[in-house]
Amino acid sequence: MPKSVRSYRAERERRARRMARFVGLAGFLAAAALPIVLWHRAIAAIAGDFHVEPRYLVTGWLGYGLIAAGLVCLVPVLLSIGRKPDSRLYPHSRNALAGWGVSFYLLGMVLAVQVAAIADGISGH
Repeated sequence: MPKSVRSYRAERERRARRMARFVGLAGFLAAAALPIVLWHRAIAAIAGDFHVEPRYLVTGWLGYGLIAAGLVCLVPVLLSIGRKPDSRLYPHSRNALAGWGVSFYLLGMVLAVQVAAIADGISGH
């Protein structure tokens, strides 16, 4: 194969990896910002009455904690986008981390919707 074809193919692959990393980062940042954008009032209402009590922490903050745990699980997946499986930044359990991250995130979103509805009902909006 001529050198120009190989270099064109290599450049195309580098651009595809760069685009995949950009899309992954944009999706991650959107997923991190979404709960804040949607439920900033509910978070403020819950935080305004903060106290350390197991029932309060579980009912008020579990959804947001699950969202954060999901995002933490997705960080290694994000870092490994576009890398080869033999790279040191490619986690051996990448698929499991992606599964746990998405599961935690979605469960947290479901709980956050319920907490926001309750907080909205209490505050009278």
